Parts: sequence; structure tokens; C-alpha cells
Amino acid sequence: MIPKNMTRVLLTFTIMFIFWIILSGFFDPLHISFGIISSLIVTYFSHDYFLEGNRSFKSNMLAFIRFIKYILWLSYQIIIANIEVTRRILDPKLSISPGIVKISTNLKSESALTTLANSITLTPGTLTMDIIDGEVFIHCLLEEYGVGLSKGEFEKRIKAIYEGD
Repeated sequence: MIPKNMTRVLLTFTIMFIFWIILSGFFDPLHISFGIISSLIVTYFSHDYFLEGNRSFKSNMLAFIRFIKYILWLSYQIIIANIEVTRRILDPKLSISPGIVKISTNLKSESALTTLANSITLTPGTLTMDIIDGEVFIHCLLEEYGVGLSKGEFEKRIKAIYEGD
């Protein structure tokens, strides 16, 4: 039986190496060896941060699959927001009413809160300003963007990754 810490190390290495392969697009021995070395270095420094808690291998794999689904969903949200912000910029008849919105969150871990803040900031028209005691302060190009964020879809999906549902 592999110790839980070793499982975390192996899973982190595997994910980093797959990510390297996808980004590099080269499959010759030189690039593969660079990928292995780079993945080992990143794994050495980040295996404690990349996967949180004392989860089992199966639980970590489910979290990873949820994370991939989340990245795809977030990419779609970013595309939609880009189109909406572009429309607002190009059409002078559409209003822009910036505002600051406060949203309460039930996310507990620092990683989950950071993922939420970064996801909001990556989405055009919104910028996470601060997180204080479980409340996220967001600057929005339109206050209705903040209302959309308050429905909790980001939080629900992030919670599924970090807390398992």
C-alpha cells in the first residue's frame, strides 16, 4: 500500500507531466526528458499545496475531473463575458454602471477562496478586490454582473472540487 503522501506526490507528478505534454506538443526523447525533469521539480515544491487534505487517490481523481470540468465551464463563462463586455463597449446605447458588490461565501479553504477570486477576476467585467471574513468584494462593470455572481454557481462548482460536494 502506498502512503497517502506518496499518492499525493505521484498524482501531482502525473498531472504536471500530462500538462507539460499538452502544452509542449513535442514527443521526442529530449522534450519528454525535459518534461519529466520539470514535472519532478514542480512536484517537489508543490505536492503539499496542489492537493489538499488527506483524501484518497479516488477522491483526488474525482476532484481533478471536477477541476477539468470547471476549467471548461469557466472558459465558456469567459467567452460569454467577453462578448457581453465588447457589446457594451461598441454600442453607445448600452449602459455601463460600475459598482461594488459584496457576496458572502461558505468556502473554507484558502485554495478554494483563491480559486474563486481568480475565476471572478479572469471573467471580463469583474474584478475581485478583497476577501474579508468569507465576504468577497467585487468591482463590476455592471451591478447586474454581481447579481449573477451572487447566485453562487462559481462557489458551488469550486466547493465540489475542494470539498467533494
